[in-house]
Amino acid sequence: MSRFQDLNARLEELKDRGLYRVRRELDGPQGTTVWIRGRSFLNFCSNDYLGLANDRRMIAALQRGAVEYGVGSGASQLVCGRSSAHALLEQELAVFTGRERALVFGSGYLANLSLATAFCPGRNDLIVQDRLCHASLIDGALLSRARFKRYPHKDVRSLDGILQRAHTGEKLVLTDGVFSMDG
Repeated sequence: MSRFQDLNARLEELKDRGLYRVRRELDGPQGTTVWIRGRSFLNFCSNDYLGLANDRRMIAALQRGAVEYGVGSGASQLVCGRSSAHALLEQELAVFTGRERALVFGSGYLANLSLATAFCPGRNDLIVQDRLCHASLIDGALLSRARFKRYPHKDVRSLDGILQRAHTGEKLVLTDGVFSMDG
């Protein structure tokens, strides 16, 4: 059986088991409701926790920003420099949070990758995570080159035991504040 035949067979098996995923096409922006093929549905899977994605003030600010700064960076900040808008945002966030500095990432995923690799870059370091951590935290730990261990969900005794047995390098515990994949 060729690779493609094997793949097609596995896809058919997923369809038969009702596990084949199909991307839905939305008729408009996401919010507390979405429209699909002219019908309205309650949306329980949005990441727009604060309801800002379709806020008219945010849309107007984005339009003004696009006119003033354009719609693309051109290159990474380290290669080409950073936008004064990004610098101002980081300064204002630092003041708002009462910190000396703040750093803005393009997504939560990128922030989680960066945390693990920045704090535990060595093979003697250890990253320990709750078994139900978000996939982005797991990816960050795997990319960091550090040793990586997981403990049963919310089992602080198990976490403590892992930390007590670790004797070299940095130790970093990564966990979610809200385990979003589990509700």
